Amino acid sequence: MNKLALGATILGVLVLPFIALTSSEAAAQKRGSQTGVDVSLEVTFSIGDQAQIREFYTAHPRTSTESLPPGIRKKLARGKPLPPGIAKRFPPDELRTRLAVPREYDLIEVGVDVLLVEVATGIIHDVLMDVIR
Repeated sequence: MNKLALGATILGVLVLPFIALTSSEAAAQKRGSQTGVDVSLEVTFSIGDQAQIREFYTAHPRTSTESLPPGIRKKLARGKPLPPGIAKRFPPDELRTRLAVPREYDLIEVGVDVLLVEVATGIIHDVLMDVIR
């Protein structure tokens, strides 16, 4: 085998897997954009986080909290933006330090519900209903 053929073989071994990986990623993104499905990683509350949130609000009840009206509450769903002008509060730091919430996300109290909201976009990533009592 001459040097030119050996060089082409080595180049093919190194470059082809990268091209295949790139084209399969592009195909997945194209399929996702065509179907309206987000192919990115979804951040949600873990089962342990859900339990800790429920335990926290059971141990620290709020007396002045009321549920939102049903029409507004229906808008609090994964993948939807946080409705503008909605009354929200940040939970106590004690709760946030117990959880492993990434810095790019906020934990927000809305009525009697707790939301995980992406800071940059305002998109709701998870909702725990009826936890604040």
